[in-house]
Amino acid sequence: MTTDQRKQVLVLGGSSGIGRAIAQRFAQEGWRVIIASNDGENAALVCQDLPGDGHCWFLLDVRYDAQLDNFADWLKNRQVSIDVLINSIGVSESFKVLDTDFAGWNNVLEVMLYGTVKSCRAFVPFITEGGRIIHITSIHYNRVEKGSSAYGMAKAAITQFTRSLALELAPKSILSNTIAPGFVDTPMSVKRNGENELNTEWFYDNYIKYDHLPLKRAAKPEEIAGVAYFLAGPDSSYMTGSVITVDGGLTITF
Repeated sequence: MTTDQRKQVLVLGGSSGIGRAIAQRFAQEGWRVIIASNDGENAALVCQDLPGDGHCWFLLDVRYDAQLDNFADWLKNRQVSIDVLINSIGVSESFKVLDTDFAGWNNVLEVMLYGTVKSCRAFVPFITEGGRIIHITSIHYNRVEKGSSAYGMAKAAITQFTRSLALELAPKSILSNTIAPGFVDTPMSVKRNGENELNTEWFYDNYIKYDHLPLKRAAKPEEIAGVAYFLAGPDSSYMTGSVITVDGGLTITF
């Protein structure tokens, strides 16, 4: 199979965590992978380790219109077509709902909500007919945790935006779906104090000891990547506007 014959996936946020696992899974399946991330050093490392050839990466911070425009021009000048657009960009910052500095609180929305909308406006024109859009949301889109107001609002908005895309892009046979993970063992699990929340007594007591998390463990990033690959393939050809929850059973308990 030559590079020109391979399908191409654009992974936003492909430099770490879930995005990295998605990039690796698609490369293993023979796809050509384009990674876009604001972390150029890690994006380059991920790209060079992907199996196969022809992969590339681009430095992109979705908060800045100029960078989005530059990347879109780069795609246009190289006549790149995208079969699947995956948005795995996220930030995890805790803010009180009322008495928090607005600039910091709003940054979560700038990255995840506005960044998602701007990215789709910039890159959907490059998606082939019958292509796919896959967003990574979170169970926070309909669950609440102290300090997660901005994060939850952004994830809820991404989920609803996914549905809007599904409706408006249906005439082009472009399918738009989203994945809602629960706990996933990624760098975002490590808090500012350097402690991984998945290794804390709080996590053990709440989610393992008392069975609030039926599978009693966090997901591996590769398990989310597998669902993304399913949504990119022929077996999901009649799915659009859907939310697939991948949370080890967390949201079925009380």
